[in-house]
Amino acid sequence: MKVKKDLISIIVPYFKKKNYLEKTLDSISLQTYKNIELLIIYDDHDKSELDYVKQLLKSYKKLKSKLIVNYKNLGVGISRNRGAKLAKGKFLAFCDADDIWKKNKLQLQLDFMKKNRLQISHSGYDIINDKSKIIGSFVPKDILTFKELIKSCDIGLSTVMISKNLFKKFYFSKLKTKEDYLLWLKIIQKLKAIYGINLKLSSWRKTDNSLSSSTIQKFLDAFYLYNYYLKYNFFLSIFYVFRLTLYAIRKNFLIYF
Repeated sequence: MKVKKDLISIIVPYFKKKNYLEKTLDSISLQTYKNIELLIIYDDHDKSELDYVKQLLKSYKKLKSKLIVNYKNLGVGISRNRGAKLAKGKFLAFCDADDIWKKNKLQLQLDFMKKNRLQISHSGYDIINDKSKIIGSFVPKDILTFKELIKSCDIGLSTVMISKNLFKKFYFSKLKTKEDYLLWLKIIQKLKAIYGINLKLSSWRKTDNSLSSSTIQKFLDAFYLYNYYLKYNFFLSIFYVFRLTLYAIRKNFLIYF
């Protein structure tokens, strides 16, 4: 009797990524693990690129997909939440609309999680520029604890796979740049550890105008994360923001070529 494979729901928020979306969808459609569904959340009040996204999706005839259109720009966190609520899969995999996956990413990650009975995992990743040239890389530790994660966000969003049952206990916040970091911190507080695969299964695209490149926004969101969400006092929150910044600077020296 043929064993039914678990469905993996892939969630991709879209906001002005016309130059990169096709490469992202190529990497998803070429996955060796085939029992997948794709949910794209169009998160832009400007609908000028909506027809492009619709037509592009039609070209992937073998890829089961659903396009969700936000009535206004809600942000990546809320958009991912919308996708997750509509997802039918047992597992969720997140991918930004300009990132790229290795073709065996889902298969290796699912096997790893089932073998070790995990509810969440992440992997290493290459860092690419707007021309898809590799400019750096990062390989995670086998095990991350809260004590380590609070110092540095060493989990790449587009490398994460998580069971839907675990995700729906938390969801992403409304923060603009640290919404994923806050989610990982909340999860690791519950699970005590998050396990990583020391293989580079994704490529994260670093562009000059990306939200994750905005220094001021990072400072503001980091403070709000510690002060409002984690309930640290003002001075302790400032301390953690500066420590996070120092670790980020150190990390940049280590991961960029």
